[in-house]
Amino acid sequence: MTAQYDYLVFTLARGRPARQAFVAAMAAARQALAARDAELVGHFAPQLGFSSVEAVALIRRSRARDELPVEIARIGGVVRFDHDRLSPTVRPPDSAQLRSEPGIYVHRWFTIDAGRTDDFVDLSERAWKGFESSYDTEIFGLFRAEPNENDARDNATRLLLLTWYRNHASWEASREQAHDPASLFAQRHLLTRHTIGRSSTLVTI
Repeated sequence: MTAQYDYLVFTLARGRPARQAFVAAMAAARQALAARDAELVGHFAPQLGFSSVEAVALIRRSRARDELPVEIARIGGVVRFDHDRLSPTVRPPDSAQLRSEPGIYVHRWFTIDAGRTDDFVDLSERAWKGFESSYDTEIFGLFRAEPNENDARDNATRLLLLTWYRNHASWEASREQAHDPASLFAQRHLLTRHTIGRSSTLVTI
């Protein structure tokens, strides 16, 4: 895997017009990114856990990263945005695409001790084999975030898990595995300082 990713959380101005303008701007940015050998993998609208004025974009680049394209960094009606640079672990492969059928995408961030990434990824990959066959779900990717100042200070690593579920009921049902003390997910939890999950829908543009 050679692709690198940008994960952006935008805070939009209030009101429906700002949201509509943002969707249009993201559609236009898709073409601009393609001209720069980059790809808008996904544009997500908020569900549970996100603010109603937030939006998320996941961008894939096939070559060395530089500054964000102006078409992304200067979208009108954006109050602010937060940016994480991500590297894929065992998923996704460079050609992977998000599922466009109805469902939700859960963005779950994990903060773990620095130096335990390989253990965390190994437990995750082994757990997914039974997980995906037991529930109406599909793991898109597990990414490691480029450390920021807080990570360096706290000797921490952050990882993002992006997962498709048929609906919120499927998401809730899948959590039962984490409560089994003998499960691989329970072992992974022991490596986790804290975690937070938010749901979204994929915006078709």
